[in-house]
Amino acid sequence: MQTAMAMVLAFTGGFVVMVLEMVGMRLLARDFGSSFYVWTSQIGIVLVALTLGYLLGGLVADRTHRPRWLGVGLVLAAAFTGGIPKFSASVTHYLVSRHAADQEIPLLWQKLDPALGAMLVFLPPCLILAMLPPCLIRWAASRVEHVGRISGFIYGAGSLGSIAGVFVSGYILIDVLPLPAIFRGTALVMVGMAAVCLGWNPEPQRRLSATNA
Repeated sequence: MQTAMAMVLAFTGGFVVMVLEMVGMRLLARDFGSSFYVWTSQIGIVLVALTLGYLLGGLVADRTHRPRWLGVGLVLAAAFTGGIPKFSASVTHYLVSRHAADQEIPLLWQKLDPALGAMLVFLPPCLILAMLPPCLIRWAASRVEHVGRISGFIYGAGSLGSIAGVFVSGYILIDVLPLPAIFRGTALVMVGMAAVCLGWNPEPQRRLSATNA
């Protein structure tokens, strides 16, 4: 049961990250265009968020056996994500409008402005979501000899969720829903994930140990 719950959370987390990445490219294109620099910026910032989230999640997972703190983080990330349609335009417009309107934007800022926009808008929620896998592995593995198997299950589930997120957002969501509705729906999914974490209380005997239970 613990492993199944962890896999569902990992799948959903991977799905949400890819939805944010794919839909985020459309959002950034409003002010920055759809150049290769914009795609590079969004992909790169999401990868930065994943890297930082994995590292931070691994550090925190060894300090606590309770998923509730992550549930609180997901609530905050959901609130942030739901507010993206309201504040993102101000962020991206500022980055563009600070350049003189009668002059061409320097090539350096054509590259960096989309990265700054992606960082300010999408790094926080993606970082929180990236903290899930190492924490889920820590909470779901009962003994040292189970870590490899549990890690494979959880990262595999997360990858499947990411694949689903790419195709669902690219083939369905962007075609049938406006961007604000997608962000609000994504925020609701994150609230559901938070509820699972807040209600999850791993049994003490399933905490990681080097000996058989």
